[in-house]
Amino acid sequence: MFAFILARLLQAIPVLLVVAFISFAMFQFVGDPLVALLGQNFTAEEADRMRHTLGLDQPFLVQYVHFLGRVLQGDFGISYRLARPVGELLAERLPATVELSLTAAVLALLVGVPLGVLTGIKRNAVISRAMMVFSLIGVSLPTFLIGILLILFFAVQLGVLPSYGRGDIVHFSHWTTGFLTSSGRQAVILPAITLGMFQMTLILRLVRSEMLEVMRSDFIKFARARGLTSRAINFNHALSNTLVPVFTIVGLQLGMLIAFSIVTETVFQWPGMGLLLVQSIGNADIPVMSAYLLLIAVVFVTINLVVDLLYFAVDPRLRGGGK
Repeated sequence: MFAFILARLLQAIPVLLVVAFISFAMFQFVGDPLVALLGQNFTAEEADRMRHTLGLDQPFLVQYVHFLGRVLQGDFGISYRLARPVGELLAERLPATVELSLTAAVLALLVGVPLGVLTGIKRNAVISRAMMVFSLIGVSLPTFLIGILLILFFAVQLGVLPSYGRGDIVHFSHWTTGFLTSSGRQAVILPAITLGMFQMTLILRLVRSEMLEVMRSDFIKFARARGLTSRAINFNHALSNTLVPVFTIVGLQLGMLIAFSIVTETVFQWPGMGLLLVQSIGNADIPVMSAYLLLIAVVFVTINLVVDLLYFAVDPRLRGGGK
């Protein structure tokens, strides 16, 4: 097990180096950060002095090496737009993004898995067909449109839920949460539904297809021949054998929820890292953008490692000692 984890960590190093290089290179062409720092009216002397101060007058490879050196020391640089350490900005926005992403993931699991099992067991029932039509709608509609429709119905027409913001939050040292306040819990509902809708329908269709495949297996026929109850067959035998691909999809989708919450956070003005990235792109804030992508790469690598470890807990063939 230790060798497996060590091998995965060693594989992650070149991945992170490539992501850091691509992100740092790509954002060199986003715009001129001097406009955000000095405004529209600045002299050539002021521009040259600021470029030298920021190190932007050095060759690209030199800037990249300096960037990596700072990252290894935990220093992501200073935001060009806000003149604050990037690490502080990400640490402030991280709780909001994690809270929204985890809520969306839990919602997708709690709704997607049971509905997938139901539509897999009773595939010809009317409710199963209705759920499949609903899943097609959830997969087809873009995220921003789902958010706008939810705002129009629940916030504008009914007025029962807030349309933007995070509500009141409670501070625990460097972490913040809105789950402990009424306005915070209400504020997370619409963004979580918007962000988790695609993942929920994806999990529903995945569990359904896996259940249909497993229910045709020989060991299910033998279980029925032994006189086991339908509940034992469906949940103890069939469902447990669908968890490996579900773990894979859920793990990757959790990373995607964090990485691609940009649209949802922009629509609902949710004060997370996605909204910070959008604001940084508009001002060519290269340190923030590079640090964000590097952080997302770390999240994906970590989630993939956790998913691989879950395979050992779910699949007995991997626990049998095979290399």
